[in-house]
Amino acid sequence: MRFPSPVSLTWMAELINAELIGNSSGMATGINEIHRVEEGDLVFVDHPKYYEKCLLSAASFIIINNRDVIVPESKALLVVDNPFEAYTTIVDYFRPFTPATQSISNTAEIGEGTYIAPNVFIGHHVVIGSNCRIHPNVTILDHCIIGNNVIIQSGTVIGSDAFYYNTKKDRPIWYKKMQSCGRVILEDYVETGAGCTIDRGVSSDTIIGAGTKLDNQVHIGHDTVTGKNCLIAAQVGIAGAVTLEDGVVLWGQVGVNKTLTIGKNAVVLAQAGVPGDLEGGKIYWGSPTDEASVKKRELIWIKRIPEIWAKLKP
Repeated sequence: MRFPSPVSLTWMAELINAELIGNSSGMATGINEIHRVEEGDLVFVDHPKYYEKCLLSAASFIIINNRDVIVPESKALLVVDNPFEAYTTIVDYFRPFTPATQSISNTAEIGEGTYIAPNVFIGHHVVIGSNCRIHPNVTILDHCIIGNNVIIQSGTVIGSDAFYYNTKKDRPIWYKKMQSCGRVILEDYVETGAGCTIDRGVSSDTIIGAGTKLDNQVHIGHDTVTGKNCLIAAQVGIAGAVTLEDGVVLWGQVGVNKTLTIGKNAVVLAQAGVPGDLEGGKIYWGSPTDEASVKKRELIWIKRIPEIWAKLKP
């Protein structure tokens, strides 16, 4: 989430009641989660396992519950007892929940030539470009951005909350919801099928690149970024913070694990399970995925096991 304007760290420390260590003259430009942080961002960390990753990330400022770590040069720590609660305080301040009072918010901007069907819901501060077609029962939630010449079929939800929780098993409620303050951005000429769900980023943006087409009942998780001209068939599920480079094709019922990258022009055949990064320009199949030609040869040999076993028996 970008702040409306850069915020001084001294002001931020006061907001979250933090001890400021390091670059006290810094200005924070936003808050982000570790998979998408950029220079100028705040990030929070509350587990020793992730201290080093956050301290060495692109983030300029770290909300942390340990004052004894080494502060990297030019960075700053905001030390608090509960970094998760500090994150929530920042989100509540800059992007508070605002109840809807009508189907299309007065703060929404809708471009020339765009068709909005009956029973569409458009939330606060949504921007929709020109010559779009938004079919019945579509929901576009607060702060999302829709480009030009976009088609969204019936029943699709754009900007639902991230499936993302702060987990601590030493408390009665193990999973505490991380409020989602990111957006969904559909670039120009994107098309979604019916009944798709695209989650907003936790604190960054979920971005569907220009010209990308989604079939029916596709789910795209928080902070995922697709390149241009991707093709995603029905019932594909993509977890959070995934990167699809340009021209990736995912056929029906492919499942994609979190925080991985699928390279440019890769094709993943139906019902495959993708556990890790895939190199571009190749065809993949199976669960876990491998190059399709390799998987097919394996299947042939598996089918021959009874024949081979019969020959080996005395």
